[in-house]
Amino acid sequence: MKKLALHWKIIIGMFLGFLVGFLANFMGVNSIIIDWIQPFGKIFINLLKLLAVPLIFASLIKGISGVKDISSLSKMGYKTVGIYLFTTVIAIIIALILSNVLAPGHSLPADVHQDMIEEYGPKADSKTLDTEKLKQGGPLRFIVEIVPDNIVNAMQDNGKMLKVIFFTILFGITLVLLPEDKTKTIRQFFDDLNEVILKMVDIIMAFAPYGVFALLAGLVSEKGEKIFGLFQGLGAYALTVVTALAFMVFIVYPLILRVFTKRPYTEFFKGIAPAQMLAFSTSSSAATLPLTMECCEDNLKIPNSVASFVLPLGATVNMDGTSIWHTVTTIFLAQVYGYDLTLAQQLTIILTATLSSIGAVGVPGGGIVMLIIVLQSVGLPSEGIAIIMGIDRLLDMCRTVVNVTGDSAVATVVADTQN
Repeated sequence: MKKLALHWKIIIGMFLGFLVGFLANFMGVNSIIIDWIQPFGKIFINLLKLLAVPLIFASLIKGISGVKDISSLSKMGYKTVGIYLFTTVIAIIIALILSNVLAPGHSLPADVHQDMIEEYGPKADSKTLDTEKLKQGGPLRFIVEIVPDNIVNAMQDNGKMLKVIFFTILFGITLVLLPEDKTKTIRQFFDDLNEVILKMVDIIMAFAPYGVFALLAGLVSEKGEKIFGLFQGLGAYALTVVTALAFMVFIVYPLILRVFTKRPYTEFFKGIAPAQMLAFSTSSSAATLPLTMECCEDNLKIPNSVASFVLPLGATVNMDGTSIWHTVTTIFLAQVYGYDLTLAQQLTIILTATLSSIGAVGVPGGGIVMLIIVLQSVGLPSEGIAIIMGIDRLLDMCRTVVNVTGDSAVATVVADTQN
């Protein structure tokens, strides 16, 4: 009998999680799900995050040190960053067009608006305080924070992944510059370490369907019937976001693959399906990274030297889905508050959303703080995020799928065009 594929197991876990969550609401036993089942989902997320730093450290060093010619490495780096920036700008332009055409902010009922403010206002205030702390460093804060002053401290926080990547790239490049006979032992160490960590990924991913089940059962139990009310009130907003996200997945990425590679999109889509399912259920591109790398290397046959460089970098700086969400949300809130954004302000959104998506942490809800920066760049009140926070978790699931798909598409292009 043929063994059921992992992504089908994850889909079954998702379906059962929704079903159990709704039944728990119907029977009034939400607390049982939240207290006794949801924690296993959080444990699963923690296990994935546990591997994020060691996976990036070992795989990135292995990938870079395996490059014989330093000029080849720099060429791959320029190509990767260039394509990432290109897809991000395209994503934001699509979001701007759809937001202006569909005008989702004109369909939100006033009573729903007020309920959202009252329920999520305190959370919005806390995010505003976080944003003020981020802005204290000045306009070059982002560049300054890329360079760590203590790599051990940086490795203790997944939110400082760019610092880890900076040190790892510097370490790997240094290995390439040194004579191979001087670095043979340390190269072998990182090769072996990478194999151990990948095996840990396999072990943890065996529990993915159960972790996904626990996560979604808990989510539905927490929200209850409000899930339907939120989608009814914010349906136009959600539709605009999802439409823009779908445009990237089913039109933009296929076009990019068609132009730069000879791979059929169906083959690509099937290859990364497990990673997409996990991205949807966890809302974390960082937590999904181990499986994304496994899918790209095993299913799409992308060389480790490419996957270990492009994918960790993409999980940190390539956030097409987050950029779309930033843009649609900003236009939506402007329409709700009756603001008429000028062309100059919308161009400001493009620039700010691009930079803020790069700084967004690849974990659930990491883009909320950065969203406030986008809102304030065009003079919108940051309290507006209270309106959308009620359904943000569900949209976060969708945009994370786009982030992971975009990372995989760029890795495929880089691999197929690498000389």
